[in-house]
Amino acid sequence: MEQSELLRRFVAAVESLGVLRFANGIDVVVALSPDRVRDVVDAFPSSEFYISEDAARDAASRAAAGTSTRFDIIHPASGLKVDIMVPADNACNRSRFARVRREATGGGTTAAVASPEDVILKKLEYSREGRSEKHLRDIAGVLAISRDLIDPGYIDHWAAQLGVAESWARLRP
Repeated sequence: MEQSELLRRFVAAVESLGVLRFANGIDVVVALSPDRVRDVVDAFPSSEFYISEDAARDAASRAAAGTSTRFDIIHPASGLKVDIMVPADNACNRSRFARVRREATGGGTTAAVASPEDVILKKLEYSREGRSEKHLRDIAGVLAISRDLIDPGYIDHWAAQLGVAESWARLRP
């Protein structure tokens, strides 16, 4: 099952039950280099969107220096927001971006989505940082859906590099 099909089926099911609630925002991860900040700002005209070029430039600079950070793009007329996470420029994140897959998002468009292995690795990091069992349950869900598709060796390698090998060993299929 493709991610877009799962989303379509989920929305149809919860709509029919009357329990669907969407958040007022979208979270995305963007590899933004300082030399591309102006392009991003220009893509969202100030007549429709609020985006702080200073915040975007600061996020890109921090990421280039090795620190993950974020900034927002806001659509004031609707109140909707895109939360842009800019990951640190390091070997692991470069590997994550090299492994993205294109998925249909509906309306004839596609988007880059993270591989299941990279979702698992990020959830392991979040679990370590927040000590939350939620992320471990999320990993169990990814494994239940994608167990036969994942490359455990890839996760082993990066889990050791990221300091989450012990948690991964408890969950590894």
